[in-house]
Amino acid sequence: MCRFDEAICHDLDLACRREWLETNGIGGYASSTIIGLNTRRYHGLLVAATKPPVGRMVLLSKIEETLVIDGHRVELSCNRYPGVIHPQGHLQMKEFRRDPFPIFVHEVDGCVLEKTVFMVHGENSMVIQYRLDVPRGVPAETYVLELRPLIAFRDHHGLTHENGALNPLLDIGAGSVRVRPYPDLPSLYLTHTDGEVHPAGYWYRNFEYAMEQQRGLDYREDLFQPFVLALDLTRDSRAAVIASTEPHDIARAQQARAAEIERRRKIQVIAPPQNPFLADLALAADQFIVRRDQLHSVIAGYHWFSDWGRDTMIALPGLTLLTGRPEVAQSILLAFAAHVDRGMLPNRFPDAGETPEYNTVDATLWFFEAVRTYVAHTSDHEFVRAQLYKVLADIIWWHERGTRYGIHVDDDGLLLAGEAGVQLTWMDAKAADWVVTPRHGKPVEIQALWYNALRIMEDLARRFGLEEDRVHFKESADRAQRAFPGLFWNESSGCLYDVVDGELRDGSIRPNQIFTVSLHHRMLPLEQAKSVVEIVERHLLTPYGLRTLAPGDPQYRGRYEGDVRSRDAAYHQGTVWPWLLGPFIRAYLEVQDRSPNAKRQAAKWLDGLERYMNDEGVGQIPEIFDGDAPHRSAGCIAQAWSVAELLRAVAGLAVT
Repeated sequence: MCRFDEAICHDLDLACRREWLETNGIGGYASSTIIGLNTRRYHGLLVAATKPPVGRMVLLSKIEETLVIDGHRVELSCNRYPGVIHPQGHLQMKEFRRDPFPIFVHEVDGCVLEKTVFMVHGENSMVIQYRLDVPRGVPAETYVLELRPLIAFRDHHGLTHENGALNPLLDIGAGSVRVRPYPDLPSLYLTHTDGEVHPAGYWYRNFEYAMEQQRGLDYREDLFQPFVLALDLTRDSRAAVIASTEPHDIARAQQARAAEIERRRKIQVIAPPQNPFLADLALAADQFIVRRDQLHSVIAGYHWFSDWGRDTMIALPGLTLLTGRPEVAQSILLAFAAHVDRGMLPNRFPDAGETPEYNTVDATLWFFEAVRTYVAHTSDHEFVRAQLYKVLADIIWWHERGTRYGIHVDDDGLLLAGEAGVQLTWMDAKAADWVVTPRHGKPVEIQALWYNALRIMEDLARRFGLEEDRVHFKESADRAQRAFPGLFWNESSGCLYDVVDGELRDGSIRPNQIFTVSLHHRMLPLEQAKSVVEIVERHLLTPYGLRTLAPGDPQYRGRYEGDVRSRDAAYHQGTVWPWLLGPFIRAYLEVQDRSPNAKRQAAKWLDGLERYMNDEGVGQIPEIFDGDAPHRSAGCIAQAWSVAELLRAVAGLAVT
């Protein structure tokens, strides 16, 4: 449970650094700060996935709340407008806690109003519940809670501004209000406990979103208030609202709460009782698993990523296999296998549901490792033989023959890839025509992944009695392994070149070389592997993950900040990525023969992220941190591979 008392809730800066997240398993979400002050365009009480798991739209931005005690009005909301915070409801907050949902506690004249919010799994539905506790002896006679919904009805990447196209008409029924401001967008149903509905029709202008301003983007928005809902809490101290794209009976609110508590309890039971960190990570992992048609996929990060092939394959073992959901892993593998084209896995399913994008060299190779981990956990070779082997073999054939963007096996057996202006590896930052980290040629981790894929195919072919295939994969892997050390070993640095492109050798000390040690089939002999791990630890390790570039490099950027171009310039030039801590720890334990001392050291390296998760992370692990201390978090507030790799690391240390 994450809990923040009034000292943090009353401090605007501290409170706004802490953001909560609720998800619904189909790509929709709800999110804001712990005081309800929206600081991002992506914040909202109901961000619905209209084309699950994408097509996400901010329908209900927030609800303004006023507690009226015998006519005395106390505002509980909090907004930033130009030059002012109004109202300042955070000063009435007693605490925020996540237990297991976001719970906001306000104290007014001795009365305590508790609000709980959670999403219904599998639906674009948000439940908001209120409970008023009035101490004995308080003389007030009436308690009314006024709710003013503020709607946006826009793509979650955009902003709304006052316009004449909005239709303010409401469909008011018994216990429900239907809002449909634009004819080509979904309806929003607000089902509620007994109360009075008063049509309004006001624009609230110039909300300011500080995080968007910091990111150099448009940051002001207008929101529309369609009505006021007055709930009398005098006799019945409990009330609820269900905001949804479909109608509901308000009685379902409590049923949905009980069902969601039980669903989350089952997710957490995979962790040993003595390891609450593992249980918290399992719950965090659940937020990224979504339905795609009849199968499953993985949202790469909240708030703005959709499902990406690379992120999905890297995250799959941690999110599914280590949380006891092999059937979900199988479903994800099938979903992506169905979209393999010319030997390539989709890199991204666009947020508006268009044709998948094929512009990566590593996502496809991570697919092999995801299949290997699935088999290692389930021993389900028959599924792989029946459903995946032909796809995997065809991928190898395409890479040998050549596919998009110059991806092909070179004469030495290593994988060559790249075209001008295209970023094919995970270090893919690009600002307009500027390729920030050009890695054309033979990136080091691509060789590790290619070799690993060939050995995996050799093992599968042996298992399936396909001798001709086995011999071919073995010979290809042997050839790549023979060529690799002489081409990539940088004797002067005691580690590996990051990229080899013809006669060019990139000696930048980056974390990509760690995969030559951490992957199941290791390319390097032990002494060189030890040296790689030692260099990475010395130059790149931080309390929150690995830097993407050594601080002594002239290209190093220690802070991820500013406008889009400034942030892209730092994205892989020193910024810390938590997901890399997983492979680093696996590599470290590998070269230390998993000794007790090595395990104790690895556990210490995880302490920083555990503390972050239970404090500023509000139950999640972000995308990145600054390279320089104090390593401020940045990017997405919740990232799939960050959680997945941390989960693998924690679970791996728990194995005796």
